[in-house]
Amino acid sequence: MATPGKTARSARPVGEPPLLTSRDNRWLKDFRVALRGGLPTEDGFVGVEGVRLVEEALRSGCRVQAVLFSESGERHHERLASLIDRREMAFPILRTTDRLFEGLADTEHPQGVAALVHPRETSFDKFVHASPTACAPLLVVLAGVQDPGNVGTILRTAAAFGATGAATAASGISGTANPFSPKALRASAGAALHLPILAGMSLSILLAQLKVAGVRTLASSVHEPRAPWEVDWCQPVALLVGNEGAGLPEEVERGADTRLRIPMASGIESLNAAAAAAVVFYEAARQRNAAAAPGIQTSATTRPPK
Repeated sequence: MATPGKTARSARPVGEPPLLTSRDNRWLKDFRVALRGGLPTEDGFVGVEGVRLVEEALRSGCRVQAVLFSESGERHHERLASLIDRREMAFPILRTTDRLFEGLADTEHPQGVAALVHPRETSFDKFVHASPTACAPLLVVLAGVQDPGNVGTILRTAAAFGATGAATAASGISGTANPFSPKALRASAGAALHLPILAGMSLSILLAQLKVAGVRTLASSVHEPRAPWEVDWCQPVALLVGNEGAGLPEEVERGADTRLRIPMASGIESLNAAAAAAVVFYEAARQRNAAAAPGIQTSATTRPPK
């Protein structure tokens, strides 16, 4: 696909594509911005690196602008061939030297394959709409989660346990890390490319719209006696995950429909944000899977089996 406003780049020619040998090549500049710079390109494409992430990007249904192999990375072409050689995949396959690839990669020991991919776009209406396989929307709102590794891990966990969407928002002076940065994408193992993600929305506006949409908000609290298994996760719900150190702002915690506390052994104050989210989402999945299974009834006030 040619990029508007730039010199047209031809689609993959018949046979092996030519080797890109100048670091000033337009394609390599875009990959450098997206991978090493961790920023979207002018056209909104983000960089994914490594054979597994590129494979996830190709399977995600997101728009792919180009795939780049280094000379040594060509060994991965066979694994990806069934995805990149499909007729509907009209994007160029590029090649460059190992040295130039190392200069644009974000990892210390690059595998020699990367792609430029456009994250799926979503609206609030799509965000709160449950998928056909879900009993109700199960959302996660990241409010001031600053570590991209935590952001990616939470998204991966949420997707694994059946979340239908995610949102990122600032919390006070703490912004949430970009879920499409290279580190966050690696931590999410590509889940960020499959989940509908509403990024950068005002937290106060988002919470107000969730209330209007009939989605209950759940917030963690060290003072709240209600445990995760005492909540009905089969209704439309959004779990609010706060800043790693400061947590959620007091007014947000107080304004939530329900406040949760994960029971822990004495002497342990709290869990890492990603670990806490995993515990809570496991309980959500337990209830929702039980409700979907014929002949099995679940109660929000019943403790999980030991």
